[in-house]
Amino acid sequence: MLAPVSERNESKPAAESAAGFLASMRAELALGIGLGTAAIFYATGNRLVENSTHPIGLIVAFLWLFMVILWAALSVVRHADCLAIKCGEPYGTLILTLAAIGIEVTMISAAMLHGANNPTLARDAMFAVIMIALNGLVGLSLLLGGLRHREQHYNLQGTNSYLNVIMALAVLGLVLPNFTTSTSGPTFSTHQIFLMITSLGLYAIFLLIQTIRHSQYFMESQDVVLGMASAHHQLKIRSTPYHALLLVLYLVAVVLLAEKFAIPLDNSIERFGMPQAFGGAIIAALVLAPEGLGAIHATLSNHLQRSVNILLGSVLATIGLTIPAVLTIGLITKRSVILGVQGGNLPLLLLTLAVSLVTFASGKTNVLQGCIHLLLFAVFLLLIFFP
Repeated sequence: MLAPVSERNESKPAAESAAGFLASMRAELALGIGLGTAAIFYATGNRLVENSTHPIGLIVAFLWLFMVILWAALSVVRHADCLAIKCGEPYGTLILTLAAIGIEVTMISAAMLHGANNPTLARDAMFAVIMIALNGLVGLSLLLGGLRHREQHYNLQGTNSYLNVIMALAVLGLVLPNFTTSTSGPTFSTHQIFLMITSLGLYAIFLLIQTIRHSQYFMESQDVVLGMASAHHQLKIRSTPYHALLLVLYLVAVVLLAEKFAIPLDNSIERFGMPQAFGGAIIAALVLAPEGLGAIHATLSNHLQRSVNILLGSVLATIGLTIPAVLTIGLITKRSVILGVQGGNLPLLLLTLAVSLVTFASGKTNVLQGCIHLLLFAVFLLLIFFP
């Protein structure tokens, strides 16, 4: 009688180990599908994405790549979030932000290198990120958070640090090119090198402030931190090397897919006569979707500081890192890069920056501020199709 009992006791850990392995495989299904999709599209060359004569095939390829990239991007954020929990704040939010911005820079770079008919793509994508994050996602977060908690509080010093750098880089990168006279049109000439160095230098200084010198500006109160710890129990957290390795693998999958996604995106805009700004908005929405979900969830859980860190950090990293990346690509490949925001988008950008400064000026928020930001977001959507 002892032998069967012993065998059952020995087989129980093995069964649990096998079940845990299968659960891990199911959780990382997106990686297999992402790499498999990349293999299919690379094995067939550009036949699946260049067939612009058949609209249905073009739409299927576009939607297929869009959904797989979105799934992989969500997995990137999931593993970045696990690393965030293990590393603590403000490093956690920084990992999440840099992972998402890495995806954005990759997609914009891939789209720029495909064809030469859209020199405004990088500008449109950066502008769309600012509008979606500062107006759409901030507005929705403040509205939902205000409806549930009436008033929410955040760290005023950290938010002001974000907004100061965002305003400086946004005006230098997206407004000033309209008023320089060394070249015709809203582009930079010799100022490009200066802008690249300024953007990277200022962002590096901000990271120094955020992570070392004044990290307390970007942290939740102790009571909120305890609440966040309990909210994260639903995540399956493993070792740091495990999450770091899978984060890199998912990023590789996104990079490979982004190069192919740029082709049907560009062809779809041309084939269906969509505005060029629509392509930038698609890239921005795809990149910000995982972070937006995380920010809204944090706000509903009354963790507004984390939501602010995610959304404002995304905008800052977008401007601070994307501008140097696209200018470098433009200088190396001799492609024209148009940065200056024009038409109705220019006053909308300045109004968004001003409203954001007023929204985050008191240390607490309510539903009214959320409604104002959502109104500006609606204007942004209107101007894409009716400039």
